[in-house]
Amino acid sequence: MILIIQTGGTIDKDYPKLTKGWAFEITDSAAERILRRVHPSFQYEVKGVLKKDSQDITDEDRDLIAEACIKSQYHKILVTHGTDTMIKTASYLAKRVHDKIIVLTGAAKPERFKDSDAEFNVGTAIGAMESLSSGVYIAMHGRVLPYEKTMRENSTGKFIEKT
Repeated sequence: MILIIQTGGTIDKDYPKLTKGWAFEITDSAAERILRRVHPSFQYEVKGVLKKDSQDITDEDRDLIAEACIKSQYHKILVTHGTDTMIKTASYLAKRVHDKIIVLTGAAKPERFKDSDAEFNVGTAIGAMESLSSGVYIAMHGRVLPYEKTMRENSTGKFIEKT
């Protein structure tokens, strides 16, 4: 069983309004939509904790995410999150949550977009959970790295291993 925690970010953005412009809004869980399409062979539960752009996430919000992880009966937790502050949240969770596998992932483009990386990133994160030990990880761009060894390259926006 995997707990999927939705916090918002680009992965969950949509254009739900039909009038007054095309403003993005964070809607239902992209990870849940992805999993419904692929009919996985494992069970999962989705818990919406936040629906925020990651630049708007505060330490009080990170407390809510950490509490959801701590209170969960599940050992494997996927957190969908905006990419701008993903590493900061991962670091925060690592200080508060122990003895669980927590993988944070997101997307450069909303899951609703045809050329989004959301499905690839969610699939990579979930697949990696089978072989990871307890800890906090970032799954982006085809790699799963311990959060403390992850950095975001400014020129490309890609998450890479620190050198």
